[in-house]
Amino acid sequence: MQNISAGGMSDVVKASQTFPQGFVFTDYASDADPFDIPAVQIAQAEMNANGQMVVWNSPTPIQVVINAIPGSEGDENLQIIFEANRMASGKRIAGDIITIVHTYANGATATFSRGVMTNGLPGLSSASAGRHKSKAYTFMFEGFAYVRGNNQAGE
Repeated sequence: MQNISAGGMSDVVKASQTFPQGFVFTDYASDADPFDIPAVQIAQAEMNANGQMVVWNSPTPIQVVINAIPGSEGDENLQIIFEANRMASGKRIAGDIITIVHTYANGATATFSRGVMTNGLPGLSSASAGRHKSKAYTFMFEGFAYVRGNNQAGE
């Protein structure tokens, strides 16, 4: 039997300039996907004039989105990375190189390396339900490695 529970996951986030030792992130949002890796297109195909398919591969960065509880310690740490790397007039950017090691409940790890933060929210937004919206932080990575865990979590 496969246990596909996500509870118990965590991230170690390292930013080369702002958090070189890294920090543990577990403050995942409750109203958005906590840790999301969208599909990556690794090849493309088209038909030539004679009806033959031609294909090619091209390198594509791997996107990771972390949704944080607004105002949590994890959110505040990601906000520091965001602000340190946000370009503005008269401001020097940190140029952080990001590494995230995501540990799943079954002990498997996914290491995302040679990355940058590409998107984040500069402040708190509010929802009509009377709560702050989750804070989404988007990263793009060049490297990826996966180590399998114990699929029989809890045994």
